[in-house]
Amino acid sequence: MFDELKTSGSLCGNELGTAFERIYATRMQTDYVTLLDWRRRVSDMYGEVRRRLERDPIEAHRFWREQRDDLFRNHPQSPLATAERARFRGLRYFDYDRQFAFAGKIRPLLRKRYDIDTSDGSMMPFVRFAAVDLPVGTLEVLWLDAYAGGLFVPFADATSRVATYGGGRYLLDTAKGADLGARGDELVLDFNFAYHPSCTYDPEWICPLAPHANRLAVAIEAGERL
Repeated sequence: MFDELKTSGSLCGNELGTAFERIYATRMQTDYVTLLDWRRRVSDMYGEVRRRLERDPIEAHRFWREQRDDLFRNHPQSPLATAERARFRGLRYFDYDRQFAFAGKIRPLLRKRYDIDTSDGSMMPFVRFAAVDLPVGTLEVLWLDAYAGGLFVPFADATSRVATYGGGRYLLDTAKGADLGARGDELVLDFNFAYHPSCTYDPEWICPLAPHANRLAVAIEAGERL
């Protein structure tokens, strides 16, 4: 991080340390501001997706793909490493397939707190509080057990490690703004909007992986692919 800092012979000892601290603080401040902007733009994107989804799912999907490509290519918080952004040609997806577009009722389960494996071998705390039964299988519905929280529905399937990331994909992650909404008392779970976690593109990112309970036996050939 500090390899971009150019220092002169007049900076030494505490002065050099203070310079490092000042630059570090400035960059951290910038990171938080750009992260806030990323979150806002993702939230706005999903708000527009929800509005379009009822009228024209394929158009909503096209819009989502275009917006994600723009964020990945141009935003400072892009999951892509900086060197990769100039040659980025767009994310890859399966074609939109209506057979993978569902809405399901939340079936309450006994609350259970457990830690989920992440991409770097650490753990992240979640609460399992419900499940959704779909034609392709059952998925547990999780809540991020941290400040403010958020609903989280990851999954893996028969395409994992073949055509999609081995650690699974995400359907919903409301803490990050990824929310397809509801129809009455049913959650909208459209696998065509499934996407890879950030660690797929750069191992510097730490991402929760799909737990065993959310590993589907079928191939979900919808959403983002490798």
